[in-house]
Amino acid sequence: MERAKRFEGKVAIVTASTQGIGLAIAERLGLEGASVVISSRKQQNVDAATQILSAKGIQVLGLVCHVSRPLHRKNLIDITLQKYGKIDVIVSNAAANPSVDAILQTQETVLDKLWEINVKATVLLLKDAVPHLQKGSSVVIISSIAGYNPPPSLAMYGVTKTALLGLTKALAAEMAPATRVNCVAPGFVPTNFASFITTNDAVRKELEDKTLLGRLGTTEDMAAATAFLASDDAAYITGETIVVAGGTPSRL
Repeated sequence: MERAKRFEGKVAIVTASTQGIGLAIAERLGLEGASVVISSRKQQNVDAATQILSAKGIQVLGLVCHVSRPLHRKNLIDITLQKYGKIDVIVSNAAANPSVDAILQTQETVLDKLWEINVKATVLLLKDAVPHLQKGSSVVIISSIAGYNPPPSLAMYGVTKTALLGLTKALAAEMAPATRVNCVAPGFVPTNFASFITTNDAVRKELEDKTLLGRLGTTEDMAAATAFLASDDAAYITGETIVVAGGTPSRL
């Protein structure tokens, strides 16, 4: 299918983008003409994803970036600027879920890690990037349906995703009018990150039954919504969250 070229001449950074939703977002932006900068913690994952995207004719730069490390974040921005001279789009997709414990049973080190990667890293990455963002640039933060109703097994993870809904509003006000900031809250998408869905038929069916559309989301569904918000088609939208969850209950 021939894609619109909404990102021709644009430079897009996508964090945690070597598999799953992040990779699908990088691919969609790239197929629409962006030069994409992908990253994740492991060099072999970066190499593999770079190969996949290059084979589709996408202009791609792959870097190792552990988003909670200051030098990695700085490197991501610096090398992007050295190669492309500007940044038009940032998609903050990195997240960790190191625990399925109840909130009050969660170790402090785990609480710190959840906060650092799922919330603080977005703030610090944007802090580094802001001086280099083009007028008319766009930030998309990836939250989760779990941010609206944190489920028991993902409770603290869900709470960090709730924080991103507020962060989107606050940053949209702070970065206006030069940069728009929006958020995508994916429903349940079977990826490696959400292996509890992919490996358990009962869980999968229960989640499918909660949607109005009778299916789980795909990584492409999430990429399409992200690309819309990042593009000039959404030029008059900022501070908003789009729930992409097939009608799974989230809010009024």
